Amino acid sequence: MINLTKIKKVHFIGIGGIGISAIARMMLSTGKTVSGSDQSSSAITAELAAAGVTIYEGHRAEQVPLDADLVVYTIAVPPTNPELNKARELKLPTASYPEVIGEISRQKKTVAVAGTHGKTTTTAMLASIVLSADLDPTVVVGSILKSRQSNFIAGQGELFIVEACEYRRSFLNLSPDILIITNIEADHLDYYRDLADIQSAFADLVSRVPADGAIICSPADPATAPVLTGAVAAVVDYTQFDLNDVLLTAPGEHNRRNAQAAAATADWLGLGRPVITNALADFAGTWRRFDYQGRMAGGAEVYDDYAHHPTEVKMALQAAKTKAGTGRVVAVFQPHLYSRTKHFLAEFAEALALAEVIVVAPIYAAREVADDSVSADQLVSILTRSGASAHLATDLIQAENIIREVVKPTDLVITLGAGDIFTVAARLIKVPPTA
Repeated sequence: MINLTKIKKVHFIGIGGIGISAIARMMLSTGKTVSGSDQSSSAITAELAAAGVTIYEGHRAEQVPLDADLVVYTIAVPPTNPELNKARELKLPTASYPEVIGEISRQKKTVAVAGTHGKTTTTAMLASIVLSADLDPTVVVGSILKSRQSNFIAGQGELFIVEACEYRRSFLNLSPDILIITNIEADHLDYYRDLADIQSAFADLVSRVPADGAIICSPADPATAPVLTGAVAAVVDYTQFDLNDVLLTAPGEHNRRNAQAAAATADWLGLGRPVITNALADFAGTWRRFDYQGRMAGGAEVYDDYAHHPTEVKMALQAAKTKAGTGRVVAVFQPHLYSRTKHFLAEFAEALALAEVIVVAPIYAAREVADDSVSADQLVSILTRSGASAHLATDLIQAENIIREVVKPTDLVITLGAGDIFTVAARLIKVPPTA
């Protein structure tokens, strides 16, 4: 058990992560001395440094404060990490990010937002509604809320709204009073055996919701229904919440479902319909979720999206096609993880074929070692054989150059993936240097 109130100095390993950085902000906001390291610098680490966090680039044992009261690490950190080993050698208290989130959850009335897709947007939408009702929640979201320019909101109210990640069953550290399940699909197959294994994790989470709580979901969904059999809490069908009269700024049918889940939860919390619908209509969105970047010099609009699963890619491209109207959609995709690419190679090709032009960058390895049995050019080959206009880029710079060569003023360009593909979008809207 971690007593967060007694901690005065805390060090974070992997502090640049979108979730763990939110906890660093939380610790800093309560007056604690905060330091942290990450493999490379980023906008997130720069913002933390500006706020007063001591930031180190790279992981080295000597960076761990000898008098740290707690060392928090991301679960993506390997067991060989020198800082984690040093902390354990010094017998300093250590805890993973999910364990710390779990401790915060035990202290507050928790709304956990789970699901394969839509967690971030649903969390952000619900946070926007609750904030507009002046309930002063604490919020941890897996992206940057555009309305607050932060992934963390320090609230004094009883509510804790948190994005609940299923990877390695992390969300089982939470103590949810209300659980949102947006949907369930096969994913993270580098950890889970199959869909049934994933459903078993969700079923365990469902069983943690008390009888006076609620599970907000789509109970008729074939993948969701089996996880509800052990539920003792009320089951609320978010698909029955009518939002047909609300004009959402977030495009796509998937975002309407996310909005329904957020709205049904707010309704369960006792918030009135005007508060709910007005907040959803004004929702400003989040970083990397169909995120408008600007226009290229020739006029083409550029968007960026975190989509890294075939279903997410499909939904993002459908939204892009609606937005593009009669123009072409030009997709720049960076596959995320060798295991995910291998499992869903055909599905990725089917989803990407919705775009008129496709550029595929090399696989972003993230936490995995290279796997020569799968590659980006296999995906391009499948697309090309199906008649799609697909191009293979050897790196992100070449991906950018290909786009500049093929783009038309009426095109909509969208970068897709959970890696660093967003840097391409940022460069595309800048005028390229003259030779």
